[in-house]
Amino acid sequence: MEWENTPESSNIEDRRGQTSSASFGGGGGGISGGTGGLGIGVIIIVFIISYFTGINPSVLLGGAQIVAGNGSDGQIATNAPTQAPRVASAPRAQDRDTSLVRHVLGETEAVWKEVLPAQVGLDYTDTTLVLYTDATQSGCGGAQKAMGPFYCPNDKKIYLDESFFREMDSKYGGGGDFAYAYVIAHEVGHHVQDLLGILDKVDAQKQNASRTQANALSVRVELMADCLAGVWAANANKKWKLLDDGDIAKALATAQAIGDDNLQKAARGYAVPDSFTHGSSAMRQKWLQAGLQSGQVNSCDTGIM
Repeated sequence: MEWENTPESSNIEDRRGQTSSASFGGGGGGISGGTGGLGIGVIIIVFIISYFTGINPSVLLGGAQIVAGNGSDGQIATNAPTQAPRVASAPRAQDRDTSLVRHVLGETEAVWKEVLPAQVGLDYTDTTLVLYTDATQSGCGGAQKAMGPFYCPNDKKIYLDESFFREMDSKYGGGGDFAYAYVIAHEVGHHVQDLLGILDKVDAQKQNASRTQANALSVRVELMADCLAGVWAANANKKWKLLDDGDIAKALATAQAIGDDNLQKAARGYAVPDSFTHGSSAMRQKWLQAGLQSGQVNSCDTGIM
């Protein structure tokens, strides 16, 4: 992925070098169903617990979902008191990963400021990406690296632990610059959904839904975010010639690796479709490709637009 000569974003909040005194905080999210479901790390932890205890994983996932905050892709919140983070050391100087994040976020800003007005008649407003180490506080509650990246609609910010790219390298499809960019663009896709009013709409639908129905709505939200990541990539590639076939293959490998069925089979040996919150590997690949092929927001309607 050729990203070095693309725009850089200034909307990066670097909290690396700070440590949070509370693992889970009671941010603005409170206790609710949460639009985005559970993050990759939380799902893995749930299935490890299930494996050793024998408890049905759908029961454990249901319990985790009940305390999920309003963040998309993994925020868990409680009503525990919070304390301000204490500074352990100054944030690190910019490294390659930080530079990549700045460029990818800058690319999403440039693309969506063109695409949203042109395709849906809506102005794009920037999100902020928070880089942190191990744990921090968000507007949706406490953030921990095990949750994976997530978007919090309460403060309009994306949260990304600095170690996640290394996790991708070792566990989730082998990593690579475009695979990293896909993950960031997926979270920006949640921000786009927020601007479109989709997250509020889905949260309202969840209020009277069963757990299975709520999970199904979460899957639709996540698959749409995958597609919107593809829309960004298609339009960014037209502007800057970023991608080759190998880049796309790595992103599709990541989408396959983080499918709910793949994660559940790795943890327990079988999948529980009713507990899916992000979609199967095949569906995640399908919707990413839909956005890549069309470059159009209207190609991303998973039934929630």
